[in-house]
Amino acid sequence: MKPADVAFKAKEQLCSLTGLDVDTVSALEKQEHSWRVVLELVEMRKIPESSNMLGTYEAILNDQGGLLSYRRTRRYQRGDGMDER
Repeated sequence: MKPADVAFKAKEQLCSLTGLDVDTVSALEKQEHSWRVVLELVEMRKIPESSNMLGTYEAILNDQGGLLSYRRTRRYQRGDGMDER
């Protein structure tokens, strides 16, 4: 699969499972027999949008784009400064 197709599959499956909207795909990595995709999902919408609560999710997909696992690794407010790791 092409990386763009993997990202689309990850977005589609996480939206379906969580009921949340994907804000962005922040990382995509090909591993030996899978893909690792990191996505930011909107967990709670607020006004102004800079107050929205976001979650960072890591999804592992197989080479055909099937979801093998996912987990939330971080939760934060959009307007908060983010430390780079």
